[in-house]
Amino acid sequence: MSLPFALTVGAVAFLLGVIWGAPFVEILRRLKIGKQIRDVLQKRHEAKIGTPTMGGVLIILPVVIMTLGLNLASLVRRVSGPSILVPMFVLVGFGLLGAIDDWEGIQRSRGPIGEGLSGRIKFAAQVVLATITAVTISLYDGGFSFANELRVPLIDFPIPVSPFVFIPLCVFLIVATSNAVNFTDGLDGLAGIISASAFAAYGVIAFLQQQVPLTQFCFILVGACFAFLWYNAHPAQLFMGDTGSLALGATLATVAIMTGQWLLLPVIAIVPVAETLSVILQVASAKYTRRYWGVDRRIFRQAPLHGHFELGGWSETQIVQRFWLVGLLSAMLGVALALI
Repeated sequence: MSLPFALTVGAVAFLLGVIWGAPFVEILRRLKIGKQIRDVLQKRHEAKIGTPTMGGVLIILPVVIMTLGLNLASLVRRVSGPSILVPMFVLVGFGLLGAIDDWEGIQRSRGPIGEGLSGRIKFAAQVVLATITAVTISLYDGGFSFANELRVPLIDFPIPVSPFVFIPLCVFLIVATSNAVNFTDGLDGLAGIISASAFAAYGVIAFLQQQVPLTQFCFILVGACFAFLWYNAHPAQLFMGDTGSLALGATLATVAIMTGQWLLLPVIAIVPVAETLSVILQVASAKYTRRYWGVDRRIFRQAPLHGHFELGGWSETQIVQRFWLVGLLSAMLGVALALI
């Protein structure tokens, strides 16, 4: 009965998010916590300037409250729930980091338009949080029965992974996925629907592994993402900001690690991976052509990838719907591969 219950609490998370989302958006609007647009698509997105941001709070807060409520009894009786505390730590930790970044960006934009935290500071903080998470998962003897091992499709037995390999690999996955979802967050509804699809896939995988708390956690996140999408659907009333995107990406990687199916993460999260690769290729092509050809030639019209298609004439709605179709199919493929 764990899956029906997990789906039910996910639906409850959606309803609660939709109910309190309207006053939350109004509070942000009155506090003038608004988004600034600073890219070559500014003219096309100028209507979004001032739209409330830091909407990741709409996702994080209900997830934390509901997950703690569902697991409070077991946590009080015995220390049997550390496995659920780890992804919650990641969700809150990266959410706070993103909130600080969003707030700094808002404060600086009230003068000359500026950015939030410097890239070095933000990256260093991500590495610290990811390292704490990786070491906790690696050293804790119970509660992470599917972590510390690699599960490969078509191979019936898990492959143990040495802590000397596991910890740096976890750090890389968490930081990389956090930034990948952050790159994806550029169009109304895009990051939210892609994240929800990926968490649903890992929720099914966790259910098949009988990881009940993790299954519930994943579907609560799905419901919370859907509630956010209620206000983020085009034209958006609310943006998640780094508060949401950094937290969702890091938490997704953590869930993948806890299921032992982190090898499937590039499949299930194929859209964020493609967005990240487009940025890497764009920077590399620009540097290479300037150095060896003396001209600035780039592979894409703009990076991340959704900007390339937008400059190519696709509407914002077309991009989001088509990327979501790809994300949904890749999530289904990931679950299928986990069953092999």
